[in-house]
Amino acid sequence: MRVCYTQAKDVGAPPFPHLLFPEKPPSSAAAAAPTMSQEELKKKAAHQAVELVESGMVLGLGTGSTAAHALDRIGELLRQGKLRDIVGIPTSKKTEAHAAAVDPELNLVKGRGGSLLREKMIEGASRRFVVIVDETKLVERIGGSGLAVPVEVVPFGWQLTMGRLKGLFEGYEACEARLRRAAAADDRPFVTDNGNYVVDLYFEDGIRRDLHLLSDQILRITGVAEHGVFIGMASSVIVAGRDGVTVMERRPK
Repeated sequence: MRVCYTQAKDVGAPPFPHLLFPEKPPSSAAAAAPTMSQEELKKKAAHQAVELVESGMVLGLGTGSTAAHALDRIGELLRQGKLRDIVGIPTSKKTEAHAAAVDPELNLVKGRGGSLLREKMIEGASRRFVVIVDETKLVERIGGSGLAVPVEVVPFGWQLTMGRLKGLFEGYEACEARLRRAAAADDRPFVTDNGNYVVDLYFEDGIRRDLHLLSDQILRITGVAEHGVFIGMASSVIVAGRDGVTVMERRPK
């Protein structure tokens, strides 16, 4: 299997950088334990996820640096003959490094690489949606990491759409809305695989309201194509940490 990589586009510094590096000194036990790099943790979780793959499956191929490790492992198993007849459906035209943040209910934010609409369509059609992350992606609430919650909007009238998006949070959560740019030194808007723009929403303390209700409100805004909050879609989340790999399963309702 041949996998092509491109570098992630710079979406600018988040307005709440203090949330990305919480001031929590490591315990003496944690400090003494051998540490793995974030890339090693991603690879560990990805290989655990590939153990769920069986010959003859149709796979939605996610984007991101962790998914790239899974693709490499699947390709290796195909070459070894341990897997066969795998059909892959890509969720984007490119592979970009972008993070997924997961809350305790297995709701997550995806699409920081700009492929959120296609990813949600593929994953919504899947019988099982497995998310692969390292432990740094676990958050108390959606939007609480300091990273963007992306919303894909049509280019026509994007200023009006962005204003209405920001208005949803007035009086509720501290929110800053930004149109994503192509690059730090390029003032042109970032364009998704579907020819749309992305409005990035940054929250100082995350989203505290009912996510289902908020999702409906966002999607009712004319000009919004989709948002990057994946609510109730993940079947399980595989988390790689210093103490090993943990599998979080969705609780039955």
